[in-house]
Amino acid sequence: MTARARLIAFHLPQFHPTPENDAWWGKGFTEWTNVAKAKPLFPGHYQPHVPADLGFYDLRLAETRHAQAELAKEYGVGGFCYYHYWFGDGRRILERPVNEILDSGEPDFPFCLCWANHSWNSIWQGTNDTLIEQRYPGWDDHAAHFDWLLRAFTDRRYITVDGKPVFVIYQPDGIPEVAKVTDYWRERAIKAGLPGLYLIGVSHYEQHWDPRVRGLDASTMQALPDRNGRIPWRLLSTKLRLALQGNKHKLTVWDYRDVLPMLLRTHQVDWPDYPLVLPNWDNTPRSGMNGLVLENATPELFRGLLHEAVARVSDRPSEERIVFLKAWNEWAEGNYVEPDQKWGRAYLEAIRQELGGN
Repeated sequence: MTARARLIAFHLPQFHPTPENDAWWGKGFTEWTNVAKAKPLFPGHYQPHVPADLGFYDLRLAETRHAQAELAKEYGVGGFCYYHYWFGDGRRILERPVNEILDSGEPDFPFCLCWANHSWNSIWQGTNDTLIEQRYPGWDDHAAHFDWLLRAFTDRRYITVDGKPVFVIYQPDGIPEVAKVTDYWRERAIKAGLPGLYLIGVSHYEQHWDPRVRGLDASTMQALPDRNGRIPWRLLSTKLRLALQGNKHKLTVWDYRDVLPMLLRTHQVDWPDYPLVLPNWDNTPRSGMNGLVLENATPELFRGLLHEAVARVSDRPSEERIVFLKAWNEWAEGNYVEPDQKWGRAYLEAIRQELGGN
């Protein structure tokens, strides 16, 4: 099957114990800890979300990583975009899965990286303590970061556009002198024998956020919600504004169908922009009554969103027919397409049917 677009799925490497999570949340904590303890908070609320085919997996295992890749490949997903954490001075976290993918050469499945360059805090628990601060110590650190990235960029499986490795940056505006940094990295890439870099910035809500003035090639827009589960007031429809004004509780519940018009960019832009599709959202496993739930999401509604996203890139060269999926496996935010006990493989089937044009 020749896919109508390259669907690149963001992949969260949070599903294995780390010393940091042990210290913050207790020995053996992973994302599954929050997923498994979730409870329904209102009548009809679908919780907990229990995985099906892949089970409560551990990403330290090569068998798990292989099974994910085979499942994604079977249903037409074009690659994973692994979240990559570099907090400055070489400090990384959740790095083991990608390290082992690079070391082993397996699984044989396309991938790229997204620098999730934001501080970690405890806001999802109702407090706002900083756990790890995202820092930018200076040019020596940018050099060291590129040195590490080069190993991934030169991997035969790494996703490219015109031969240039694709690198996504979550918060470009957080990087001091970002255009100078991207220029420096491009120079380093060319000196290393690459034709350059293909840099994509995540635009948060801003319809006219221009990546080019930041030294980037393209954008993808995450319209809702932000990483703390909030939706910007100005983006809400009149119906949803009225609903929020009448909401006397911290828990916010909206219908997925009502927010669909906000999930893709509403204005045309004159730079390369790649649609981002969201299958669902329910971060109550992390945030409880402070959470946001998009209720009544279905594979059929998601397929309609994916159909529109694919149509928006259909006239581009094949390598640039990219759609991002957020996400493959963000289970504690209800934001995944891996099989669960309710839907089975229905979301994956929607992907295969839409990308295959069936």
